[in-house]
Amino acid sequence: MAGESNPRTITVTGTGSAEAPPDLLTISVGVECRRDGVGTAYADAGTASGAVSGALRQHGVADADIRTSGLNVRPELVWRDGEGQKVAGYVASSVLTVRLRDVAAASGVIAAVVDAGGDDVRLNGLELGFADESAVMGRAREAAWRDAAAAAEQFASLASARLGAVVSVAEHPLSFGPVPVAKLERAVATDAISVEAGHASVGASVTVVWELLD
Repeated sequence: MAGESNPRTITVTGTGSAEAPPDLLTISVGVECRRDGVGTAYADAGTASGAVSGALRQHGVADADIRTSGLNVRPELVWRDGEGQKVAGYVASSVLTVRLRDVAAASGVIAAVVDAGGDDVRLNGLELGFADESAVMGRAREAAWRDAAAAAEQFASLASARLGAVVSVAEHPLSFGPVPVAKLERAVATDAISVEAGHASVGASVTVVWELLD
């Protein structure tokens, strides 16, 4: 039969995205101590890191949501005329990656972290996301499918043909990259950083092959 021997197909890639209020905020908290001696720098960095971790736990952050990385101790070098490069001190640093599951309370947690660590604390960045993004991803996939189907229908019409059955479907990884906090505001009354979560997005991409019929 003609339909069975018809080899014609059309391949279209569609993309889509979906937004939702995020329920997960990931912060990167650095501790950096500059001291005259390597032992003092290392010990003080440990003390500051412990204080930050303690403040996080006091605010209900679970141990599984606190991860330490990037532990480093290095000399701090300076150039002095007539003497060349000299060691001026030592820097000990580490990074805590923290997942905050109560986005609404994030401002208070961050303020407590800064207060606990004092001048040795560095806030390296914040990212919004989802503890379980499956529902949002499902809507993104639907949007990607509609995008592919609309383009396929248009191409089929331009070719004076019509779409037949779906031959294959392939999903491709599509990342929008880390989603930064939508807005950081300086609150004059409290002199603290207010975190406005806004919405976060996820994306999907799908390639669909249809039969192309006369």
